[in-house]
Formats: sequence, C-alpha cells, structure tokens
Amino acid sequence: YWRPIVLTSDQRSPDAFPLAGGAFWFDEVEHLRRNHPPERLPASAMQADKRALLTTPRGPILGLSMAQPRLMGILNVTPDSFSDGGTHHGGLQAITGAKNLIGEGADIIDIGGESTRPGADMVPNSVEIGRTVPVIKALMGTGALTPLSIDTRKAEVAEAALYAGAGMFNDVSAMTHDPSSTQLAARAGCDICLMHAGGDPKTMQQDPRYDDVLLDVYDYLESRIAAAELAGVKRARIVVDPGIGFGKTLEHNLALLRGIALFHSLGCPVLLGASRKRFIGQIAGVDA
Repeated sequence: YWRPIVLTSDQRSPDAFPLAGGAFWFDEVEHLRRNHPPERLPASAMQADKRALLTTPRGPILGLSMAQPRLMGILNVTPDSFSDGGTHHGGLQAITGAKNLIGEGADIIDIGGESTRPGADMVPNSVEIGRTVPVIKALMGTGALTPLSIDTRKAEVAEAALYAGAGMFNDVSAMTHDPSSTQLAARAGCDICLMHAGGDPKTMQQDPRYDDVLLDVYDYLESRIAAAELAGVKRARIVVDPGIGFGKTLEHNLALLRGIALFHSLGCPVLLGASRKRFIGQIAGVDA
C-alpha cells in the first residue's frame, strides 16, 4: 500500500510527482504493510505502475473536471434522514432545497430517497422511486446545469433516476446490495460511486471492528472496482468513497481521515462525505 505525502506549496521539489495530474504533488510516500510499521520512502522508490495510478490525471465525472475539488450537495427527500429528514420531503421543498444548494456553490446534487442513517429501515423500491424521480424530472425541467446523482442501493431505483436525468449512480453498498447494479451501470454508461459501509444501515453501528480500518477499507474498494470493471464499467467512470460514519467508530473515522490520501492510489477520484456527521460533534464536545 502506498500513501502519498501530499504537499500544496508552489515551490515543488525537483523530484515531485503531480497527484492525479493536478496542482498538488508529492515526492515521498508512506509504504504501508500489515503488521509492519509504516516506512517513509522517496516516491521514486515506487513501482512505475503503482506510481502511475497516483499521478495520472482523472477523467471528468458528470462532465466536471476533476483537476480541482468539487462540492457535492446532499438532498435527502426522506422523512427520516439524520440531518435534514423531512426538510425536503415534498416536491416544492426539494426543488427549493436543490436551488439553495446550487446557490451555495454545489457542483453536484446527490438525491436520496431512502435514509441510510444508523438504524434506518429499508423502504420499498416504489416508494424510493416516488420520492426521487419527480424531483429529478422537475430539476431537469428547470434547465439547471448542475449535474445530478442518485443515492440508492437498488438497480431499479437507479435505472428510473438515470432515465429521468441523473448522471451518476451513488451506491453506499458499492453495488453489493443488488447484484444487478453493476450490469445496469455498465449498460447505462453512467458514472458510479462505490462506497464502503461496514454492514447494513440497520446494524452497522453495532460494535464495528476492523483489523486495520484504513487497509481493510482500501482492500474492499479495490475489490469493488475490480467487480465493476469485470461487469464492463470503465475505471475512468468510478469514484470511491471510504464511507465516513458508515459502520465506523470515532477512532475509525479519524484513521480514515488521517490516511485519506491512500485512496488516490486506486486511480479514481475520491469522495469524502464528512459533512454534519455525528463524530464531528463528538470531537468538538457538542454532541455525545
């Protein structure tokens, strides 16, 4: 495992390599191995193929260049999501919420019709479609240029949303919940986001454990990329998400944040969903 030591200074080292072809760079890497202490090495010590995964520019996602960070606005059209449940549960409220997010700078709007908060119950496909598809159609009808993503674990829901105008299939189960999801993504030619979750939302926070959370999540995402590619999804269309707060303790979340640069070595853009998560309040001492 190779974690780049990422730097942002304009004064680059002569031995620097660009991170994903962008403005950030690295000239050292942390070589991680299970049951061994980390080893800091010159980036030139990496195998060329491994280094290429870190340095190659990422292709566009949802038509957006990945040469700079992008902001995803979350629109939960549910009555029970953890931070905004009920706020956008309805057509007019959802449209207003989406417009507010766009006005605040969101590059992508991610629309979800089933809560994945800890302890949440699954909802029928028809209910999830009924919550999300009318909102997607309405937003497409406004002529808004901000691309849309559908947050679902179900191929039937994703297919309806993609047909309505969404461009990305964002699956918190990394397409393990519904075995037909990878085939749908390949057939539709859409962008996808593969997230790690330590179990089902109903039970994922019941004593989550890992041998090494950073490496375990990396291995899982690597395996899900391979499964998607096997189904015909091109790696250039894949985003990965370590799943902050999904089957993780406070310590797990912090370990993932400290080591987040490791996931660049998967050769995909990295989505980090940390906004309004409970662990932030725990750290700040304002939320038990």
